[in-house]
Amino acid sequence: MPLPGLQLREVLVSRSAALIGFQEAHRITCDAIQPLPARRVPLLEAVGQVVAEDAVSQVDVPSADASMKDGFAVISSAVAAASPQTPVRLAVHHHIVAGMRHPDSARVTPGAAVGVLTGAAIPPGADAVVANEFVREADGWIAVTATAHQGRNILPCGSDVERHSTVVSAGEVLTPGKLGLLVAAGHSHLAVIPRPKVRLIATGTEVVAPGETIAEGQVYSSNVMTIAAWCRHLGMPTEIDFAEDRPEVITERLQTAIADGEAVITSGGAWTSRKDLLSPVLERLGWRKCYHRIRMGPGKAVGMGILEGKPVFVLPGGPPSNLMAFLQLALPGLFRLSGRREPPLPCRRVRTRAALRGRKADWTQFIYGELVDDAGETRFQAHRDRSRLRSMAEAEAIAVIPEGREVIDAGGEVSVQMLGSCR
Repeated sequence: MPLPGLQLREVLVSRSAALIGFQEAHRITCDAIQPLPARRVPLLEAVGQVVAEDAVSQVDVPSADASMKDGFAVISSAVAAASPQTPVRLAVHHHIVAGMRHPDSARVTPGAAVGVLTGAAIPPGADAVVANEFVREADGWIAVTATAHQGRNILPCGSDVERHSTVVSAGEVLTPGKLGLLVAAGHSHLAVIPRPKVRLIATGTEVVAPGETIAEGQVYSSNVMTIAAWCRHLGMPTEIDFAEDRPEVITERLQTAIADGEAVITSGGAWTSRKDLLSPVLERLGWRKCYHRIRMGPGKAVGMGILEGKPVFVLPGGPPSNLMAFLQLALPGLFRLSGRREPPLPCRRVRTRAALRGRKADWTQFIYGELVDDAGETRFQAHRDRSRLRSMAEAEAIAVIPEGREVIDAGGEVSVQMLGSCR
């Protein structure tokens, strides 16, 4: 059965069609995927997830007028003339602490006061609180040495949160601060859109899992581990599997991943050589292809489709292409499943330190780099002379040369995606 909440529009691209542009691929990705069904969970499990519906306060916070100081509840007019030279003497009838229900006899009358601690409910009759530092107490009496105007040191009922007011709105990401607000407002559970469970499959007989013995011609699975790290960093449950270059093995791994996960990402085997088996296997399994091969660099071999109602992203095996395809297309798809509306990588505009050149004017080019200080101005500097893996590992930003531009001159403005700001 298709996963509820997912739908595929009429966006299928024929296998023989020309490469589509990056912006079109991004739009297709977002159109083909809808957020997962909401579920109600305890608040601590909801942190970092998208709120599925407005939550309103069930109570006033505070639930009654409350003291903001340790001191004495008084009638403001009774202490209007108080000063160190002319203290006002009041009888103390009761002492009230936070959470205590005050007795009827605790009503404040002219000539009297009631002791209150911070958070205690203001007793009837009082309209101000004199802080302890302006009071001398002895033998059931106090001498007040300062005035306290009406409302002084009193937190009114509902002033923090008003009953029936909206505490968090649908579409917000629940933060620890908002969680505290929800608890104060009387909530213990919240309806949220869950993060998708992601199944990753590294394909290729030459790909070896970390910690295993490596032979000549083999490589450790840094691609899929990097993607897994991104998913885990973003709180998505993630599992990894490996598949050698045999159709029956890839088929079995895909069927297991589809049955167990809510999104599947494959790494390697995405191109057209005789060892690139993913596309034909997926076609035999009946996936509905949305696109395969994009005018973007690096990452042009990326593909995406729907299999049994769940999104499948096919990523190329070259490390720069693999990560870029994930960041630019698969990650927005996962955000869409999670109900998140904002782009995964926040953008800012900066000037370039040196000229940036794209592949072609009708391509979108992505360039790994860093932000450097240049005479007091932040500028983007491409990683031109570093190894592929080191460039990816040390990048803090990605410059984007959009379709329609081939060169951005030195000092020109460029949009950069901030890698360290994704959360």
